Amino acid sequence: MRSVVLTKGVPDFSEGAVSFNEEGHLERGKTPTVMNPNDEVALEAALQTKVRHGGHVSGMSMGPPGYASVLEEAMESVYADDSYLLSDRELAASDTWATAITLCSALEKYQETVAEIDLIFAGFKTADGETGQTGPQTAWALERPIVTHVLALDIDPDERVLRAKRLVEGDVDEIETVEAPLPCMVIADPEFSPTYRKASHRLTHKRLRGETEERAADHEAHLTTWNHEDLNLDPDYIGLDGSPTIVSSVDPIPKAPSEREATMIEPDDGEGMERVLEELQPYAGGD
Repeated sequence: MRSVVLTKGVPDFSEGAVSFNEEGHLERGKTPTVMNPNDEVALEAALQTKVRHGGHVSGMSMGPPGYASVLEEAMESVYADDSYLLSDRELAASDTWATAITLCSALEKYQETVAEIDLIFAGFKTADGETGQTGPQTAWALERPIVTHVLALDIDPDERVLRAKRLVEGDVDEIETVEAPLPCMVIADPEFSPTYRKASHRLTHKRLRGETEERAADHEAHLTTWNHEDLNLDPDYIGLDGSPTIVSSVDPIPKAPSEREATMIEPDDGEGMERVLEELQPYAGGD
């Protein structure tokens, strides 16, 4: 079973150091980067597939050279066998459409030069764009079936079929069971949870973890970097020039007001400290 997991580095908004240029584009070189949280769920889905059915898993990301650290983290998480970074200045400032075009070209090159891909995994959406468009656009460009909001999945390798449970949101949330032929793309829902019920699966999981610790320690030896020329991409159709999305402006997100009132009590305020003690005593008793 050959799988590729699409991952992305996103700004670490918790650091409060997100930097934008005058045109409103994110300056990634000046902003701390972490793995997109929803991609971690996609990694778990790919790992479950590898544990249950064996095979090979590759991580793939598009971004500046620093994204190699995101792929290294992906290798440690999903026990990936290798990583692919799509990186050069021509790819900078891509919107979801230009990103999907680039990912599609990279996945096609992978199939031509490495191996046929059975499953492509991607996260629900990114923490910076929040569009949820890149995965479906990539599947469309590849002309592959796509199953979204996947909560649980398994593979029938003999019939070459994916069986999955997916969340359908509406007035009342429902779960439906679907099938899709391989090869296909899987968009993992944030509620996806891997399961390893068989002892053989748990033993395989432990063995893969040990193998990956050694491989991740020398991550660069398992990393392949492709630029736009390697992917035979026209600069007019990628990066900023190939992105139809126009950012009109960027406004900082204001800090939310505190919803709790605070009472200041000095340590030498005897009456005040007694009130604090009276307030806490019920909780000390388990109430």
